[in-house]
Amino acid sequence: MLAVLSATACSDKEKPPENPPEEPPPPPPPPPPDGPVLVTKSFTNPLRVSIPGGGSVETCADPAVIRGQKPGDTAWYMYCTSDPLNDQDKDPGTGHYRRHLLPMLRSTDLVSWTYVGDALTAPPSWARPDSGLWAPEIVFFGNQYHLYYTVVDTVAGGSAIGVATSTSPTGPWTQADKATVEPHEAPCCSGNGPRWTFDPEVLIAADGSKYIYYGSYFGGISARKLSEDGLTSDVASQVQITIPNRYEAASLMKHGDDYYLFVSASNCCNGPLSGYSVFAGRSRNPLGPFVDREGTPLTDSRVGGTPVLGLNGNRWVGPGHNTLLTDLGGQDWILYHAMDRASPYMAPSPGALISKRPVLMDALDWVDGWPVTRGGQGASDTEQPAPAAEAQNTKSRYTMVLAKQDEPGALIPSASDEFNDPALGAQWSWVRPPPSTEFGLESGSFRFNTQAADLYVDDDTAAILWQQAPTGDYLVETKLTMNLPATGCCQNYVQAGLVLHGDEDNYVKLVQLSYWDTRQVAFAKEVGPGVPAGYPRYGETAGGPADETLWLRIARRIVGQEEHFTAYSSRDGGYWSRAGTWTHNLGTGARIGLVSQSGSGFVATFDYVRVHELKD
Repeated sequence: MLAVLSATACSDKEKPPENPPEEPPPPPPPPPPDGPVLVTKSFTNPLRVSIPGGGSVETCADPAVIRGQKPGDTAWYMYCTSDPLNDQDKDPGTGHYRRHLLPMLRSTDLVSWTYVGDALTAPPSWARPDSGLWAPEIVFFGNQYHLYYTVVDTVAGGSAIGVATSTSPTGPWTQADKATVEPHEAPCCSGNGPRWTFDPEVLIAADGSKYIYYGSYFGGISARKLSEDGLTSDVASQVQITIPNRYEAASLMKHGDDYYLFVSASNCCNGPLSGYSVFAGRSRNPLGPFVDREGTPLTDSRVGGTPVLGLNGNRWVGPGHNTLLTDLGGQDWILYHAMDRASPYMAPSPGALISKRPVLMDALDWVDGWPVTRGGQGASDTEQPAPAAEAQNTKSRYTMVLAKQDEPGALIPSASDEFNDPALGAQWSWVRPPPSTEFGLESGSFRFNTQAADLYVDDDTAAILWQQAPTGDYLVETKLTMNLPATGCCQNYVQAGLVLHGDEDNYVKLVQLSYWDTRQVAFAKEVGPGVPAGYPRYGETAGGPADETLWLRIARRIVGQEEHFTAYSSRDGGYWSRAGTWTHNLGTGARIGLVSQSGSGFVATFDYVRVHELKD
């Protein structure tokens, strides 16, 4: 409270002057900034998602994001695959996890999120009552929000795409009374049951046309024209977008004059050995054909795809199933799920392990017309500048730092062989040597026929030609030619390439692999017995496009207490495509080997093996 003094209570000395001096005027406001104001906020993956009343959302697989579209709504909204919210989200009576049907999250800054409820309380009427609802997609048109989702099990059999509509981004939602994309057979495989009609994505093209993309490994990804109201799709307009058995989780973005298709490959949910990763193709036409930076279509058997996001050796494995946005300052961002290799599952409960897939966010950059995550550095696990998400005339502090590729330094002659001599170099030896007719030195190369034998978990029957690996950092390279047919099915799992081998149960392996009607570059990791119950022992991630002749590289670096193994492939020996980084501990007794396995009848030819020091 202020004390009020009367004039009679003051002496003449204490009386204020009759004409007090005027106070100086306030300083003028600072001039407006010359450019956007930089956002000062930061974030660290995974994104924080709080639950009102306490707790947090620890998993948000297959995220989809939209900014509020009605006047006055400047918040951002995220939708997740149906999962428990966290380790404690269990029914107290049974101990089983609760199921939340498409959790909804809200944020004002894209950094801190709040759970605001579930979009749905039950599957649609045409689904089985216990059907899973996966992979939401959110889009706004016709003055309504349209929430698309995968219905895993329909009454008619097979999976389908459903849709619900609302005038609000948080509902209530009205479900359509029939599927937007109905269950149907895979174009590739008639008679083998319904395709995997998963992972909807909706694009409103520059001319206003609407398209829905959907599909997964069994059947590949297709696209159809979407009706004006967004509730149905035109079966007759269906176009194949990717070859089966390689990609799922389509996401599209227009950049410049091109449409970019982002797709995910490998196993999303393989615990600490999840090799999920994101690739891209582009086209001037929203219906393709989409080709990678080397000009290979994503519909080819030697399947194309330019890497966008993959394993980088930090805590995050299996990054994929992304969504895309552009912040208010013009920076693009990729949001996706991943798994922490130290904590890949929800807490144990009755039944199978449930994958824990928190949502992550990183800047998306464009290099020579192609998208890369953080300049090629991949998923972040340190503090990052936040997006400009709250106000116009703001800009993220993020700046791109280009990742460096591993390059060969000085050749290590004692560990290298050009295969020009009549006999193998003295450094080589065999484990489980094949018959002498199955290999040989011919015309300056090493022929190694494929074997009906394997190197997989407890099936250790394949021959390996190997030598001692250097103890420090190094890079090993070979040139491989393999007479697999360019197209057709099914020389399943036939493969040849490089292996870095600690023992029969601990190795990394980079091969060209035949898988159904595809030819792929696969980079695998196996770990020995003794893993926790239910955990995998073998995992693969995918590389760039395959070809009859491929150059293969693995770089080995010691990083702290771990060894990091980064794989690359090339179709010309000049441009190298990165296939990700596995961590392992193979030890000082590790060997460099060649394998040719998993099915007989084909020939792998190695032109050389060169081992280099790693260039700094």
